[in-house]
Amino acid sequence: MAKTRIALFAAGCFWGVQAYFDQVPGVVSTEVGYSGGHIPDPTYEQVISHTTGHAETTKIEFDPTIISYHDLLEHFFRMHDPTTPNQDGPNIGENYRSAIFYLDDGQKIEAERVTDELTQKKKFKAPIITEVTKSGPFYPAETYHQKLRASLPATRVFSRPRTTRTPAR
Repeated sequence: MAKTRIALFAAGCFWGVQAYFDQVPGVVSTEVGYSGGHIPDPTYEQVISHTTGHAETTKIEFDPTIISYHDLLEHFFRMHDPTTPNQDGPNIGENYRSAIFYLDDGQKIEAERVTDELTQKKKFKAPIITEVTKSGPFYPAETYHQKLRASLPATRVFSRPRTTRTPAR
């Protein structure tokens, strides 16, 4: 296998983001956690108190010979509403914000390019408010949050569907 790369995306509740990206061909693994805040090694309870500055973030390990960072960004913008500040359906707070935490200049340039292209093509009815920020530390969430959505009955719903589309296989 080729050398893998990492992407860090925040798109609302991390359970749904992880479940979505786990289905994308070329994604090797995912892990949910927290990024973008000022408190080291926060707990879920601290993050949902809206005092840490962290966003619920999904760390995506991917094989760039199968899927590009550009294609991951397209999935990211397709699977959530990047125009609603600090909200994912009924979930409200900065921990649910839309953010791309880039790891290098190449990721920053690509994230800005895709955001600009979508804006110019008027793909959304409102302006894209997704934050494009240099990544700081990623703190893994508690074990019980990892792959949580996949472990629950299909009838359990956490928030409104992000999209009716599923990743292409």
